[in-house]
Amino acid sequence: MGLALLLVYLKTKALRTKDEHYNRAARFWARIFGINFAVGVATGIPMEFQFGTNWAAFSKAAGGVIGQTLAMEGMFSFFLESSFLGLFLFGEKRLGRMGHWWSGFLIWLGSWLSGYFIVATNAWMQYPTGHRVDSHGQIELASFWSLLVNKWVLWQYAHTMLGAVQTGCFVMAAVGAFYLLTKRHEFYGRTFVKAGVLVA
Repeated sequence: MGLALLLVYLKTKALRTKDEHYNRAARFWARIFGINFAVGVATGIPMEFQFGTNWAAFSKAAGGVIGQTLAMEGMFSFFLESSFLGLFLFGEKRLGRMGHWWSGFLIWLGSWLSGYFIVATNAWMQYPTGHRVDSHGQIELASFWSLLVNKWVLWQYAHTMLGAVQTGCFVMAAVGAFYLLTKRHEFYGRTFVKAGVLVA
């Protein structure tokens, strides 16, 4: 998620400076983002099943609430992010400069929305609001907005996204430092270190 913001940063620099160097740097990090995305999908799908296999009683009782945010993450965020990641990786020539920037921006938006819905699910488990318990002991959603903006979610989300951005920045700066220390691709090394440190 932090790397998505750095992709937008590099694409914005490419648009403003008209320097192809930043586009090549964005392509390099887009491939790494794509690998991380694929690993996230491969690990995220089994995690969804774990709700039923490891926490079946909780899922049966609270599925009417947590199912809302998990479904929104899949339907809105995941498809937004994955569609535009495909366009970003394979459609640069067809999209043009502005279209490619917009696809990078929508990758960032999708990944950060995804983070929000997942954190909202966790925040409800920490501080359950906006629900009622029916006569059969099932937990039902009473207030959609209480689920999405309870008092824990904003702090948890800020904490999570700041951590994600810091991680992305340190990874980018570390790759840049490696290039500088080994005296390979030094121009990219300087760009990566500068971008990582500035955004961090």
